[in-house]
Amino acid sequence: MGNPSSSQTNPPIISSTYRAMQAKLHAENPNYGVASVSFAPLVAQVARANAVRHILDYGAGKGRLAEALPGVLKEPITVTPYDPAIEAWARRPEPAEMVTCIDVLEHIEPDCLDAVLDDLMRVTRRIGLFTVHTGPAVKILADGRNAHLIQQPSAWWLPRMMARFELIAFNKMEQGFWVVVEPGQAQAASELNAD
Repeated sequence: MGNPSSSQTNPPIISSTYRAMQAKLHAENPNYGVASVSFAPLVAQVARANAVRHILDYGAGKGRLAEALPGVLKEPITVTPYDPAIEAWARRPEPAEMVTCIDVLEHIEPDCLDAVLDDLMRVTRRIGLFTVHTGPAVKILADGRNAHLIQQPSAWWLPRMMARFELIAFNKMEQGFWVVVEPGQAQAASELNAD
């Protein structure tokens, strides 16, 4: 999900209220935040095709992607979990050669989405695999909102992603889509200015 800290240089990517709500959901519901398991074969395929040795699992939930990958990927790989709702994984992540963001973006608070996408751009060194569910979730939050705070079609999402990344692959699924992306020109320019 997002970064728990905020400052002028790092706009908030999650509010403290929403972070607490997400932490409670993860603690109380064993099936919340485990969608990444079904994507492990795809993650393995993309990692293998790109000779990836380190993955940042952005919005890791319960860390199930790291648990599932050894069963589908023979090559050794390091998976670093990041999730602001999980205290042990809430530190601002360092960039990684591959970033996964599975079943996360639709849960982001709308006011924080640009900051989250910018943070994904910051941490994605070579390749990203992002999935988005475009319809409502079954889960309703404690405040009455649907757990998918953003329910928009791919035509709404893609321009926001492509402002930050180059599209390698797009695949429509029954209730959403996944993309494989690489750093775009905006990110390259940002890195040059940082040097």
